[in-house]
Amino acid sequence: MRILWDFDGTIMDTYPAYTDILYDILNGQFTKEEIYQQLKVSQSHAMDYFQLTDEQRKEMIEKSRAITNYTPFPYVENVLQQAEVNVIMTHMNRASVERILQETDLAKYFTEIVAGDDGFARKPDPAAYVYLHERYQLDYAIGDRELDLIPAKKAGFKTIMFQNDCDAADYTLNDYHHFFDLIP
Repeated sequence: MRILWDFDGTIMDTYPAYTDILYDILNGQFTKEEIYQQLKVSQSHAMDYFQLTDEQRKEMIEKSRAITNYTPFPYVENVLQQAEVNVIMTHMNRASVERILQETDLAKYFTEIVAGDDGFARKPDPAAYVYLHERYQLDYAIGDRELDLIPAKKAGFKTIMFQNDCDAADYTLNDYHHFFDLIP
């Protein structure tokens, strides 16, 4: 099995930290559940939705980059261990992704990372997905947002939605403990 992974919200459980940051920036004007739902679309969507000022946007980005307590989702390492190839396509910058993977002892499972500062167009543009698919003949793309799956469909491989729902997904997965029960 050859898998393309999104990073934030798919490998790492980052949304609780992002939610707390935005909750503080918004001075508790919205519930954490409301904030979480908007962040699940995307961070830029949430910043637009909550009409953050330029100063608040900068604060959100800086505090997001400063997060140090990244936690992989339970059982994600089991899936990584059993996959033949794992690659990442993320909007996060390369230095942060590599640091987090080293700190969580997951770096050894990844053959390649395409990060936000590598020059590829942002999702949903499929260029990075096509590049990775041509190099590794990928079977699946897994992400937590529709934005992660649309380019995979365009590139021609199966999609797995993690902890969310969308029409673009071939499979929907709530946790990694049941990954191999669902995915052939």
